[in-house]
This record gives sequence, C-alpha cells and structure tokens, in this order.
Amino acid sequence: MLLSSLGRLLKEALKDKLTPSELKALYAGFDVVGDIAVIKVPEALLPKKHMIAEALLSSLKNLRTVLLQTTPVEGEYRLRGLEVVAGEPRFETIHKEHGCLYKVNLSTTYFTPRLSAERLRVAKLVKEGEVVVNMFAGVGPYSILIAKKVKDVKVYSIDNNPEAYRYMQENIKLNKVEHKVIPLLGDAAEIIKNRLQRIANRVIMPLPEKALTYLPEAYQALKEGSGTIHYYEHVFYEKGEDPLQKAVEHVRGKAEFRFDVEYAGVVRDVGPRLAQVVLDLRVC
Repeated sequence: MLLSSLGRLLKEALKDKLTPSELKALYAGFDVVGDIAVIKVPEALLPKKHMIAEALLSSLKNLRTVLLQTTPVEGEYRLRGLEVVAGEPRFETIHKEHGCLYKVNLSTTYFTPRLSAERLRVAKLVKEGEVVVNMFAGVGPYSILIAKKVKDVKVYSIDNNPEAYRYMQENIKLNKVEHKVIPLLGDAAEIIKNRLQRIANRVIMPLPEKALTYLPEAYQALKEGSGTIHYYEHVFYEKGEDPLQKAVEHVRGKAEFRFDVEYAGVVRDVGPRLAQVVLDLRVC
C-alpha cells in the first residue's frame, strides 16, 4: 500500500482522537510490513499508544499486529527496539512486494518497505546474462526481485546477520529462485576477497552506514575492473548544500578507480538534514 493511502487511513482512524499536528507527527513514522504495522509515537503521545494502535488495527482489515518502535535503528545488524501494543504478539510476517514474497522477523532482521521503488529501479537496470554481487542483502529483497525480473542472471547474496541469512534462504525457496540466487553468510569484504574477485558485472551496496568503507571490495568484485556499483550513503547536509554532491565527493576521496556517475538521486529523507542517497557508478 502506498504511503499516501496509509496516511489517509491513519487520518480517518484517528481524526476524532488526535489533533492535526499529532497526526502529522505520527504519520512520519508509520509503516506496514505484511500484516504488521510499525509506528513511532512522539513522547507526548506515549500515554495514547494503545489507543492509537487499536484504532489502526480496527481500520486496516489486513492488519494483525501493531508494533511500537522504541529505539532507533542501530548496531551491526541495523535492528530496532519493538514493543507489541495491539493485536497478535509476534514480530514475524510475510511481506508482498512487486510479485515477490519476503518472510521477515522485524525484531531480528532489518527490512523497510520504503525502499520498494528503489529496489524495482535497480532490478530494471539488470541485463540478461549478468552476474550480480549484493554485498549487504538482508533477507534478500534486492537479490530476489532481480532474479524474478531477469531470466538469465546469477546473484551472489551476502549478509553477516545469521538470522537475516536464514530468512534469505527461506525467501529464495519461497520465490523459487534457488537456481539464480546464491546465499552467502559472512562479512562481504572477506567473502569477496576469498571467493568472488573479478566475477561481477554489477555490485549492490544497500547498507549506507558501511558502503564507503567497503568500496575497495566492491571494486575487487567487478569483472576486469569494470561494471556498475550501486552505492548508498546517509549524508548530513546543511541548508544550501547538495547531499548528492557531498556523496560524490566522499566517493572520489575514497575510490582508487575511475568512474562516472550515471545516476544520482535522493532515495528518502531519514532525519532532519539527513538523506539516504544513491549513486550509480559506472566503473571503467
């Protein structure tokens, strides 16, 4: 469901219980993954958290659980604190996106529906016969979507979170792409160094916190030192600054290879003056 549709449903469900400013603050942190809603509630509204959750549960017919996010996304595996505030006491669900199914546990793995359009954008760029290395695959959404969209492709799908790796394996089977997606557990830098040097036409780096550090390994994975790297970064910027230009400058300061920027875009805002950006780097 589109965020605009979710916003209308949220507004309708809570219009008699919250002020317009309270609704706006709540909507900014409202996601639906499968049949689970995840909400962020401002401190001033925490006494109303159960009322808010029950209103959502009653207004969204396919919803079974409402979770409250209690901590930011953080740590090695990008996890967040979650509390059940309405519905069934569980964190596992199956999310449908672009014809794919993703089984995910929101308390032990990272997944956001807000990257849905970006995942599709990248998948549409992959050509027949390509070899792709996904360095930070999570439960597999980029990798599996590519495998479903492209007839002749091989995707090496890496993650260092054992739980994400386990769900990725399940999702590969669930989507019947076992012959296209190879799941690998471990640190992407070590796996590329030991197993995947110079094999890829395309490398995906959907972990903004680590992509800059892992650029040398992304380059090592490219066949004959050329191909495409999809690079993601969280960029802080001041008023008047261009977050895309800042990301390009960061890459130029780190990369020991020649590249052109084929595409640059803001994927989403993740905080005040903080943007998640993508650079499609054509390495030559």
